[in-house]
Amino acid sequence: MVKITFSYPGELRCEAVHTPSGVRLSTDAPVDNMGRGESFSPTDLVATALGACMLTTMGIVAQRHGWDIRGSSAEVEKIMVSQPVRRIGELTVVLRVAGDHDERARTTLERAAHTCPVHKSLHPDVALPVRIEWLGKAL
Repeated sequence: MVKITFSYPGELRCEAVHTPSGVRLSTDAPVDNMGRGESFSPTDLVATALGACMLTTMGIVAQRHGWDIRGSSAEVEKIMVSQPVRRIGELTVVLRVAGDHDERARTTLERAAHTCPVHKSLHPDVALPVRIEWLGKAL
C-alpha cells in the first residue's frame, strides 16, 4: 500500500506528497477551468500515469526477456469532453519503441502496453487509441 497526502494551499492548486519517498508535486487547475495552467492538472496526471505505466510495463517485460528498449518514448494527448459531464474523453497514445525486435517480441511488448494497470483501470468510456512505432536499433 502506498499513501499519498494532499494539501490545498488555495488558488486551485494542490500539493501532493508521495509518503514513501517524500517526493512532492504540485497541481494547478487548467486555464480552461479557472486555473493558471502553471503545472500539471489532475487530468494531466492521468495522461502522465498512462504513458509512464505503459512504458514501465513494457520495460518490465523487456527486462524479463533480455530485450533492450532503452531510448523508447511515449506521447499522450488528452482530449477533454464536456457532455454529459466534464471528463477525459480520449487519451491518444503513441509509443516509440527502440531496439531490434522480432515479431514475438513486438507482440509481447504490445500486449504488455495494453495490459498496464493504468490502462486497465480507466473507464471504458475513455477512448484509448494506441499507435506503436517500432524504431529499429536502440537509440
